[in-house]
Parts: sequence; structure tokens; C-alpha cells
Amino acid sequence: MNDIQSKLPKVGTTIFTVMSKMASDFDAINLSQGFPDFPVSEKLIDLVYQNMQIGHNQYAPMPGLPKLREAIAKKVSNTGGVDLNIETEITVTAGATEAIFSSVLATVHSGDEVIVLEPAYDCYIPAIELAGGKPIPVSLNPENFTPDWEKVKNSITDKTRMLIINFPHNPSGAILRDDDIATLKEILEGNPKLIVLSDEVYEHIIFDKETHLSVLKDEFLASRSIAVSSFGKTFHATGWKIGYMVAPEAIMKEIRKVHQYNCFSVHTPSQYAMAEYLQDEKNYLGVSGMYEKKRNFFQQAIKDSKFKVIPSYGTYFQLLDFSEVTDMPDLEFAQYLIKEKGLASIPVSAFYSENQDHHLLRFCFAKGEETLQKAADILCKI
Repeated sequence: MNDIQSKLPKVGTTIFTVMSKMASDFDAINLSQGFPDFPVSEKLIDLVYQNMQIGHNQYAPMPGLPKLREAIAKKVSNTGGVDLNIETEITVTAGATEAIFSSVLATVHSGDEVIVLEPAYDCYIPAIELAGGKPIPVSLNPENFTPDWEKVKNSITDKTRMLIINFPHNPSGAILRDDDIATLKEILEGNPKLIVLSDEVYEHIIFDKETHLSVLKDEFLASRSIAVSSFGKTFHATGWKIGYMVAPEAIMKEIRKVHQYNCFSVHTPSQYAMAEYLQDEKNYLGVSGMYEKKRNFFQQAIKDSKFKVIPSYGTYFQLLDFSEVTDMPDLEFAQYLIKEKGLASIPVSAFYSENQDHHLLRFCFAKGEETLQKAADILCKI
């Protein structure tokens, strides 16, 4: 049929899929798509298997297993967050993307405006558009990828319904500071209709003794925010597609109306496994140290290259400025690296709605040291 009118006419295949396919086609080292190349904890895998064997293979409750929601509430409390009602404020989701889609579809109405801080992960704007909303891109400061709060304030109108934030930030690794939290609270206090959707999937990957400042650590922010988390990111099991979201009861009630038809429930044995695995807080509090070593290894390995390292305070991504290497557009240079040098990355222009090009590439360092060293050797020879 040729008469189907696209609801997302500007959307094609994501840059992550495109660059990973190119990496496969040209047998390149893949530091593009954000997935680890090392194994998931054997204990966690055994827990999933054991629960399959026990017979936990049918539908879980729509909001998630009570014992997993209890474990999530305990984790939030352990990391300095607010006390949560497991019946009304936590929902287990099919990964963070489902949580984001369900949240936006439930709360954004036709004509509503949603401020998106760019560069931004590419699922935000399609979700807004599918909800009938209007995305309002606001660029982060290009020097350090911190929020330009004056720009945010100036972008708020009487139609603004939501502000989407993502820290630790993909692709830059930037984090929020205390003054950012104070300004965010000030903005919400002055705009009672505004809610925050906080994508916190890298909450347990933060470096240099910094602290992740979740919206759930402040009672007022928590009362006006939806926080999205990912077990896939925390436990390097991205293919399991399991995460959760936290929101005030009134907002969560609406989100669950969408979630129950968008997904209904999440893989049951994995929920049982996660509930038990979360009991040992070392399983999530120890993740940052492991990734910090990988970040340091990669940065040290490329220190003699012509690429400029942009500080990464969290996530498992490293931005490199290649302006001293070539004046090629970032997409063209990324394709050149794959085809001619055997190394895949992501051009950062893909994270902007207008494809702003600051001569930056994103590299994923969630890899073994041998892989990172091979990638660094390539970069140092360019």
C-alpha cells in the first residue's frame, strides 16, 4: 500500500543500528552502540535460570512483582532517595525506552510543548511527536554539556508540559551539580504545570567520587518528576530489556494505563532474579569503580593521539573532539573511520534535532581492555 501517511516522517533507522551494521559489514571494532562485550554476572544468570526451573514463567503483575518493587524501594532509600510506596509509585518496565514512551504518551497531550535538552538520546522526540506534542530543543552548553538554565527558562510558555533531562548524560558523560538541582527546583516552583522526565539509566555509573543527583533525592523534585532507570545498563544486560520508573501516585496512575497496553508486564523470571540480586547493594554500588577503570584505561591509551578528550563524569561513553584531525563533517568522518581504519563510533550530530556538528564522536568504553587498546592504537595512528 502506498497511501499510508507516516506519523514519523523524519524518522529512519537509528544511527546506532546504522553504525553497528557498518561495523559488522567492514569487520570494524564496534565502539558505537552502547552495549558491553563482557559477560553478565553468573549469579544473576543462575538466578534467572533457577526461577525458570521453579516455574515462574507466567505473567507477572502489570506493575511488576511486589518483591522486586520492594527491592527497588530499598535501593532508592539506600542511595539517599525518598521513601516510596511500592503499590502506587514504582512500575517495572520493558527497559527504559518503554518507560519513557509510556510516560510521555500518558502525560503529554496534543499541542503540549516538551523541552528536550540536546544533544539527546533519539527516542525522546519521536515519543513526543506520537503523543501529539511539540518538542522544544534547548542546547546544552557546548563547552561542557551543562544545562543553560536561562535558555530553559526562556523556552517555557503556557503550553510547556514537560522537561526531559538525562544525567549522567548520553552522549557526553556530564552530570548535574548542586546548583543545577537548586535551579531546577526554582523552575518547577514557578511553573506548577511543569513535570520533569528524568532519564537516569546511568545512575550507577559515575566517576571521580562524584554523586549522582537523582530527582528522587529531593522530596519536592520527586513530587513533580518521573525517574527512569535501567537494570540492563546497571548490570550490563542490555538485551534483557528490563528497567523501572518511579513517579508520584497521580502521575503513575496515568502512566500505568498506557503501560498495561504498551507492554502489560515484564519477563517474570528476570524480575524474580533482580529482586534477589538487588539484596546485595555491592552488586549495584560497585559498578562505577569497574567502569571508571575502563574510562581511565581508554583515556590513557589515547593520550598521545590528536584527539581531544572531553571530560566524562559518568555513563560508559567518551566524547573525542577531532577538530585537529580533520575538517570532515562528523558523520563523514565516522564512516571513514569504519571503512578505512576499522573502528566504529557515533557522530554526535545525530543527537541533535538539527544535526549540529561540533566535530565530536562518541566512543563506548564498556569493552574489555584488549578491545579498548586495539581501538586506541588505531586512534593514535591517525
